[in-house]
Amino acid sequence: MSRAKHLPTEERRNEAVVAVIELAAAKNPEDITTTAIAGRMKLSQGALFRHFPTKDAIWREVMHWVSDRLLERIDKVAGGESDPVAALEAMFMAHIAFVAEHPGVPRILMGQLQRTGSTPAKQVAHTLTSNYAIRLRRILAAGRSSGALPAGLDDAAAATLFLGMIQGLVVQALISGDQDQMRADAPRVFAIYRAGLKHDVTKAEERG
Repeated sequence: MSRAKHLPTEERRNEAVVAVIELAAAKNPEDITTTAIAGRMKLSQGALFRHFPTKDAIWREVMHWVSDRLLERIDKVAGGESDPVAALEAMFMAHIAFVAEHPGVPRILMGQLQRTGSTPAKQVAHTLTSNYAIRLRRILAAGRSSGALPAGLDDAAAATLFLGMIQGLVVQALISGDQDQMRADAPRVFAIYRAGLKHDVTKAEERG
């Protein structure tokens, strides 16, 4: 193993996060060892543990990295749209692009959420999903208030469906290994969602 150059602690920690995400793109995250992480970084395990006291600390840092960057990206694109539906579409496409760029991320996120018991990384994952849902419901509520969306729209159900569409596209991409197809399918999937948002369920029920 070549001698790794000295890097500041924060930079080395970020390098470890990137190594984990890259490894997770090709293998089950549960099978990623500290030996593999250190090897990808061209470090010894001892050097790796100088920056992370435990393996759980590495996973917690990974989840913080994912949470910070994903929420920052969707906030940026959604905040640039005055129309709530356009904001939702920008958010949807940005999320799909993020996953396409980092295919190891959904493997890591799903793996953490499926773990039994409570771990620091799982807690961060739960916080991420909660904060994401809050953002969705806020945009949907703004759409109802402005008249851009039907007053009777079920915000919670619409948020669940939004996340379900992303999860469906991601799972199909993980199965096929085709990130480009996920990007290609995303606009057509969102078009169906948009049409559903515009449909006034309460009026349809009254007519029925």
